[in-house]
Parts: sequence; structure tokens; C-alpha cells
Amino acid sequence: MRKVIFAINTSLDGYCDHTKFYPDEETMEYFTHLTRDADTFVYGRKTYQLMVPYWPDVAKNHSRQNDRNADIEFARAFDAVGKIIVFSKSLDSPEGKKTRIVRAGLHDEVLKLKQEQGKNILTGGVAIPSQLAELGLVDEYHFVVHPIVIGEGRRLFDGINLHEKLQLKLVESTVFKSGCVALRYLKQ
Repeated sequence: MRKVIFAINTSLDGYCDHTKFYPDEETMEYFTHLTRDADTFVYGRKTYQLMVPYWPDVAKNHSRQNDRNADIEFARAFDAVGKIIVFSKSLDSPEGKKTRIVRAGLHDEVLKLKQEQGKNILTGGVAIPSQLAELGLVDEYHFVVHPIVIGEGRRLFDGINLHEKLQLKLVESTVFKSGCVALRYLKQ
């Protein structure tokens, strides 16, 4: 069975506002490796619109002056992922042929994806991963904690309503030169 992996950047105080910090090259390389091991993304509308068309555009037009090599490599890995499932009631049409919009049935759709042959399923953002965690469908959690306190914005697991405590086991940690720490947890 395929694994659902929730991967996200966060501040020390648990905020996930991507506009408040800029991932360094090591962090981008970390997410590039995760992305290369996936063939499906599962997003909500907000995360999808942050990622697409931005990363596919970087992959196609990587001659822009301010793009770092790590950004270009991530963009290429992102663009190579074959399927993007977006859970949204308000998004009218997808960007590109590999994106499918799903209006309802998060549990059943992700369970079906997990049973298909293929690589990992990556999810990011706050709303959809929180719902997937609540449903018990996330197998691994990858948090890259940045050495910054933001004090505002969306937090990890905002609005989550667990029926029982979510037990995780730390299986790997990596400290980057920037002070960021990548933490990998498995669901127990």
C-alpha cells in the first residue's frame, strides 16, 4: 500500500505561513528528495494555487535570474509528478491535464489512491493534511522547523478534531547549516 506523507515548513511556534520565511538550499533539497519519491500530490485549493502554476513555470523557464539551483531542481521534481488531486468546492477548473478536482469524499478518494500501485502520495498545507490526520490516513509526517518565531497565521493542525490522541514516533532528524531541523515521524 502506498504511503501518504505530510510534509511542510513550520516556524518554532508552529506557524506555516510561507511568506514569513524563505527555505534555504538544504531545505529545498530535502523537499526535492521527498518529491522525487512521489507520483501524486493531494492538496486543497489554497495550497494548489500556491504551488501551481508557480513551480511548473520555474521548471519550464529556469533561466530567471533569481532562481537558485535548488529551486530549479525542486521545480523539475514537482513538474515530474504525474497526478495532482485537488479537494475544492470553489475551484472552477484545473491548471493542466494532470490535475483533477474532487468536490467531496476525501476519505474514500485517498483510501483508493493508497491502494493503487505507485510511489508515495505527498500532501502539504494545513486544511487537507489536518483532515487526513484526523481520518488516520497520514502515514508519515515530515516537518522542517525553521529557527524563527512568527506569532501569527495558520498553525499546524488548525481545527483538527481527533477522536483519540495521534501517536507519532520520531525516526529521523536532520539539522541543516541554517539551523532548520527536519523531523520525520511515523504514525504508530
